[in-house]
Amino acid sequence: MTGHENIIKEMHEQLKDIFDSSEQGMYLYLDDEHKVCNENFASMLDYDSVDEWVAVKENFPEAFVAEESQETLVNTFREAMENGIGSQIMVKWKTKSGEHIKSTVILVPISYRGHRMALHFVFE
Repeated sequence: MTGHENIIKEMHEQLKDIFDSSEQGMYLYLDDEHKVCNENFASMLDYDSVDEWVAVKENFPEAFVAEESQETLVNTFREAMENGIGSQIMVKWKTKSGEHIKSTVILVPISYRGHRMALHFVFE
């Protein structure tokens, strides 16, 4: 297990109660290969399980975000990582089947063991 895999695993364990009990979709994102979500978010995007969603390792915005929302999400994530700014934005997601879902996303920067990442709460 790599260092980044450990960081995501440890943070997910720390936040497990919230991930399991939240009625909203949630995901924790460090980079395209190191992310985790809750069942609600995986289901929202038509994935059969969290593991199936996590297994997608391609470019995150291209894989999961409708083209018209990609720049907004990327820029908001960058602001969070560079300036510690939390935000609420509108994002249109791509489901596994290719449909689009409109949502509101609350993006919160967090840091763990010197690594900045973003915790996202997603609701339709």
